[in-house]
Amino acid sequence: MTDADIVFVGGVVRTADRARPLAEAVAVADGRIVAVGDTDDVLAAHHGAGTVVRDLGGAALYPGFVDVHNHHAIAGITDLYELSFGAALGLEEILQRVRAHAAGLPADAWVTGGSWASTLMDELNSSAVRRRLDEASGGRPVVLSDDSHHNRWANSRALELAGISGATLPAEGVTLLDPEDGEPTGVLLEAAGIPVAHAQAREGALTADQHRRASARGVELLNGFGVTAFQDAAVSAEILAALQGLDDDGELDAWVVSSLTINDEIFGFDPVGQPLVELGERFRTTHHRPDFVKIFLDGVPPARTALFLDPYVPDEAHGAHFHGATTMTGDELYTWLRAVAERGLGAKVHCTGDGSARLLLDTVERLRGEGFTDARFQIAHGQFLASEDIPRLAQLGVAADISPFIWFPGVIPQALADTLGDDRAEHSQPNRAIIDTGGLVAGGSDWPVSESPNPLEGMQGLVTRADPLRRAPGTLWLDQAITAEEALEAFTVNAARAMGLDAETGSIAVGKSADFVVLDRDVIAGAADEIIDGRVLETWFAGRVVYRAGVD
Repeated sequence: MTDADIVFVGGVVRTADRARPLAEAVAVADGRIVAVGDTDDVLAAHHGAGTVVRDLGGAALYPGFVDVHNHHAIAGITDLYELSFGAALGLEEILQRVRAHAAGLPADAWVTGGSWASTLMDELNSSAVRRRLDEASGGRPVVLSDDSHHNRWANSRALELAGISGATLPAEGVTLLDPEDGEPTGVLLEAAGIPVAHAQAREGALTADQHRRASARGVELLNGFGVTAFQDAAVSAEILAALQGLDDDGELDAWVVSSLTINDEIFGFDPVGQPLVELGERFRTTHHRPDFVKIFLDGVPPARTALFLDPYVPDEAHGAHFHGATTMTGDELYTWLRAVAERGLGAKVHCTGDGSARLLLDTVERLRGEGFTDARFQIAHGQFLASEDIPRLAQLGVAADISPFIWFPGVIPQALADTLGDDRAEHSQPNRAIIDTGGLVAGGSDWPVSESPNPLEGMQGLVTRADPLRRAPGTLWLDQAITAEEALEAFTVNAARAMGLDAETGSIAVGKSADFVVLDRDVIAGAADEIIDGRVLETWFAGRVVYRAGVD
């Protein structure tokens, strides 16, 4: 028998392994799990002269949490280099934040960051308000993302540098115009913001070292919440290089699956599509796997850029029969999915409307029929699904990448209700139905769209269908609640399986990487509305501590 480097005893071990969901002890050697079982048996077989026996003192040992959908590098950039504020702020407060932030910058520096609330869109949508943003920034160019990170608000200088005016509008996306002067208000939906992103990149692009620091900072923040594996939902060549460099130097403290951006509707990455896919493989390392692509099939419901089977609530701009649209045709989607499947890559496909979700499922059904049975497909978000399409996820092997952090009540749910109507907005996130029909529900944060990547927050939302942060009362379609054990699986083994890492991590099982989170309590056994109160004491990745509470 192998002598262990360390044996954990004296706590509750939840394995996320249905063959043995609970255990008393775990032994680790050379960064891998060598035994899981009863304390006496594990110590008898693996306690050698150099073995450290770690008494957990009643704490809980869980698998390291797995986040199937975040933007870690963007979160790191925001934390290190940008103006960051929450969606609860009103216009006056945002202008005050811009004024204070800009005062410390050079005269020609860009003010970037976010996130403003989707519900502010109508208030921001005027030339007069754009000029107030000009004043607050002291004439510096400004571009701020909304809470979905799909839409931007830019000031006059930023529009000028991007070449956007009433006479020269972006060819893609939607540029909102002031009806009084016919000029862009600065509110740019989806791809209309890309020229501003490109202008900002020309003037103030981050260096390779800054990208590396941002990526490292994103991973560091995730480790603090117990996350030891994640899928970045849309990467650039710079992010790929940063991850490769960190891992080559032994500084990447998580398993990372990257999603190579195919069509960039919001970020302004260059290159994207086939050139980026061709680059991807050169950045593969032990812990970094560029195994997916990312396709934006639609936008977001608050901006009416997602495709729905039934029309949106009528408004003056769209009328009574507007359903939204997809970014590509069914044939174009099929061509991309077939091409990446032939390369052995998976695909994460952004679908926020039930119409785009159906198009994805129809396309995957066609590919499965052609023999592409092993290709991994994820429906990203998928909070709105037609009832007849829910069983198709299991039938077609499409994982549900769900983001319970964008929860209820809140700014985004209110924006959904404004454009979809209360009844449809309330019938979102059908997670119980997906599980009951055999589908794979994988937990993701969509951080920094969500303000926090805390998996405990997501888990509690899945179980209670209420706001985990206790800001307001109410529940969202309570029939779709899942159990605490299922929620733990969503943020561990299910997420690992969805992104192809389940042989390495996601559960506490012999042979897997020694990736753990130590919590001060067994939150799964406690009250459902107190899951978020659990405190991460330590995070272990590959058999070493990468976070300890109270230690910088």
